[in-house]
Amino acid sequence: MNNRAEVHDFLTTRRAKITPEQAGLPAAGQRRVPGLRRSEVAALAGMSVEYYAKLERGSLAGVSAGVLEAIARALQLDEAERAHLMRLAQEASGTSALVRPTRRPKQWTVRPNLQWTLDTITAPAIVVNNRQDLLAANLLGRAMYSDVYTNANGVPNFGRFTFLDSTAHRFYPDWNLAADMTVANLRTAAGKDPHDKGLHDLVGELSTRSEDFRRRWSAHNVRTHGTGTKTFHHQVVGDLELAYETMDLRAEDGAGMTIYAAEPGSPTAQALTLLASWAATNESTPATSQR
Repeated sequence: MNNRAEVHDFLTTRRAKITPEQAGLPAAGQRRVPGLRRSEVAALAGMSVEYYAKLERGSLAGVSAGVLEAIARALQLDEAERAHLMRLAQEASGTSALVRPTRRPKQWTVRPNLQWTLDTITAPAIVVNNRQDLLAANLLGRAMYSDVYTNANGVPNFGRFTFLDSTAHRFYPDWNLAADMTVANLRTAAGKDPHDKGLHDLVGELSTRSEDFRRRWSAHNVRTHGTGTKTFHHQVVGDLELAYETMDLRAEDGAGMTIYAAEPGSPTAQALTLLASWAATNESTPATSQR
């Protein structure tokens, strides 16, 4: 991905999200575009408007950490956005450990001990990589995401499922939130590894085939996927409201394990018990994936 274009689009979209009132500035005069003016961001960051305009055009090579922090404060970036800006600057300077030749996805097979670990977990558990490929799961995880597996053409992928499979609108009761999160995860992955050929191909495919994806991708939103609550509507057991925790797998570069849990005694806990019974009679284990 073109670093200068990524920097320009990211900074301009962040600037457009902040109102003068949010920045503590008077909202005087009519504005042609939403958000702050370049001159206002420059003033908030303590630099000349000419210098900030140069940075916003994509010239981040050699910029100090102090300048980047000043921009992050002026644009009120959250933790994920701040980390994304730092990675873009490292990429521009050629100093990031993530700068490496374009990689093609390799065939990936779940290691036996990783699958054993998944199978010892009694709650739904899955392994997903930065491209949102569903690499592995335990029995309950496969049952919970049966829709994702059923219609997958090759490796199950949450991006393709969310934007190209109409079933996703039933599976995610708040489809817009799920779509926003999926794209933000992919945008964050692109910042971490801008030379991932598989990710480039996925983004190109989704941009070509889905206006909903294309519009969200152009927003340049990023996020850190770690913990929270998600809601689903399963085809067999109905509504599920599940807490989740995601942890990085050190032995699997770019992959993380997500474990879901229901509040004890809740309707979702009862639904998971029913799902486990359904899964035991409909077990089907996917073999290999790509990473």
